[in-house]
Amino acid sequence: MIPSLTLAARLAAVPVLAGACTLLAACGSTPAPGTAAPTTTVTVQASASPTTSAAAAVTTTSPAAPSGPAGCLAAGLSAQLGVSQGTAGTIYQVIVLTNTSSAACTLYGYPGVSFVTGVGGTQVGKPASKNPVVPTALVTLAPGGQADTLLAVHDAGAIAGCTITTVNWLRIYPPGDYGSIYVQYNTQACANPAISIMSVSPVRTGAGSASY
Repeated sequence: MIPSLTLAARLAAVPVLAGACTLLAACGSTPAPGTAAPTTTVTVQASASPTTSAAAAVTTTSPAAPSGPAGCLAAGLSAQLGVSQGTAGTIYQVIVLTNTSSAACTLYGYPGVSFVTGVGGTQVGKPASKNPVVPTALVTLAPGGQADTLLAVHDAGAIAGCTITTVNWLRIYPPGDYGSIYVQYNTQACANPAISIMSVSPVRTGAGSASY
């Protein structure tokens, strides 16, 4: 068996190995780590590989938007109170929306309804919640056409935690629009911003009645 080299012998062998590697590098072999190899400039003309070409040829398309009238905006609608009827502790009020623009438009879903201090005023209480009893449906309004929504207003005095206040206006946001319409409506409301005393149904075709 060949005896192991001592640490001093190992360290003494390092320059010899490095020198051998340098010599090999000079002869064209792979350079040793940390030893600079001769610089060679190679010009390559880039071309797409078959895989890249195939990937580039693939295009994605989004589903086509459904054709038809655009959504109704507040600027092209008017609002007025329709028929109403009361039951024990609740007033059911129809709100009629009319297309005042020169083009057909559509409404779908729930409008936003809240009490406000006046036209452009601040909100009073919590906005109306959504009543899921009536199913949603797409409503198309020709110029002059009408749709309605049913607002249920509960007796604020019968709800614990309410601070009663008088309101005279409703603010209405058409479904899908941030613009607002105002209509006069006088009642006693709850000033607590965490309590809603109203619920609203989805829009439907026609001027409607309070007996949804």
